[in-house]
Amino acid sequence: MRIPLHRSVLAASALTLLLGAVTPTSAAEAGSAPASHTLPANTRFYVDPDSDAAHQAVTDLIHRDFEGAKSMAKLASWPEAAWFTDGTPEQIESRVRDLVRRAERTRTVPVLVAYDIPLRDCSQYSSGGARSDSEYQAWISAFARGIGRSKAVVILEPDGLANLPSDCGPDSDPTGAITTGRYADLNHAIDALERQPNSVVYLDAGNSHWRSVGDVAQRLLQAGVTRTQGFSLNVSNYLATDLSTHYGTWVSQCLWFATKGPDWAKGHPDWCASQYYSPAAPNDGQPGNAVNVDDPSTWHWTDLWFQQNVAAPPAQELTHLVVDTGRDGRGAWTPPAGKYSGDPQTWCNAPGRGIGARPTANTRVPLVDAYLWIKTVGQSDGECNRSIPGGTIDPEYGVVDPAAGVWWPEQAKSLVRNAAPALEFNTALR
Repeated sequence: MRIPLHRSVLAASALTLLLGAVTPTSAAEAGSAPASHTLPANTRFYVDPDSDAAHQAVTDLIHRDFEGAKSMAKLASWPEAAWFTDGTPEQIESRVRDLVRRAERTRTVPVLVAYDIPLRDCSQYSSGGARSDSEYQAWISAFARGIGRSKAVVILEPDGLANLPSDCGPDSDPTGAITTGRYADLNHAIDALERQPNSVVYLDAGNSHWRSVGDVAQRLLQAGVTRTQGFSLNVSNYLATDLSTHYGTWVSQCLWFATKGPDWAKGHPDWCASQYYSPAAPNDGQPGNAVNVDDPSTWHWTDLWFQQNVAAPPAQELTHLVVDTGRDGRGAWTPPAGKYSGDPQTWCNAPGRGIGARPTANTRVPLVDAYLWIKTVGQSDGECNRSIPGGTIDPEYGVVDPAAGVWWPEQAKSLVRNAAPALEFNTALR
């Protein structure tokens, strides 16, 4: 259970004791994003002193679990995204404004997640969202007003494109009207957010184990990605960082191919090679989309297609991306062979995973603007049952998992223990 809010001062005090004295940084150290909608490599991201991990550190101190307190203090010293998932337009404008102003006082840049799209998560574990397109558009406009002229990174609607209403089921959107509304909502959101002079927007594109390169590129274009800084990958997932950056590079190249490439390719992101191959097809080196088999050992064929058809586009014309590395330190989970007859839900509270690369805007990867911890490290993905009929207990943990978004101390500590590289205190806070 979360410690009551009135104990936030105690949490901050405990962190100070565990971290050492925290001194304010100069504007030069902080790095300030100019009004050109870019993310400088020296950007410092906002650390919330009232985070779940900070409160857990206090709880562990009270119970004399000093090792637990230390691990949670380490986690709490690193910046994570703040999720905004509901509220009236008045409430969301106030909440966003409060966050960006707190970040301004520390000369850092906050990462905000806008997550209120209608029919969110196909009404599954993270269901919710606005009740109509007009309600959402009023909500996201208020979100943008809350940012105002402040610096902010916005991750726009995780899974909103990779999981369109038309993807939810055979009868979920029979006329296509709901999906058309989804695209209109995202385009409206981009326009509202990009009107703010210092906001940097990344439209979520799912992950490399979901939509094919051409499919997600088409969706990104239809949603308005060319009017943003770029797209985000691996939000709330566990896929290794190098796979995400590899896939993201293809998506970026595909966007260029279909918009600025050769005339014969204009408007055809669907012609881009896929990361998926059909094991039933001859091994002729041609990308296939027949089945959802994501085998990185075959990705050299996709590389070859892009080398032959895209070559080396001008770097300044390629779309950039950010990657969620909060839980990808050990890569994706592979369930024991034969253990599950149905979907093992590898995306849901995957066991044995660890924190990955630290949040930074200095990735040294040309197209990757930042590694971020977008999904809150230690919050549950939902009540996973590994598709066991009638099951409520997660057989990987032997308990009923907390609901999506609920803090799970045991999982948080496991992610810290398994961090790769090992998690240390964020020295930028000293």
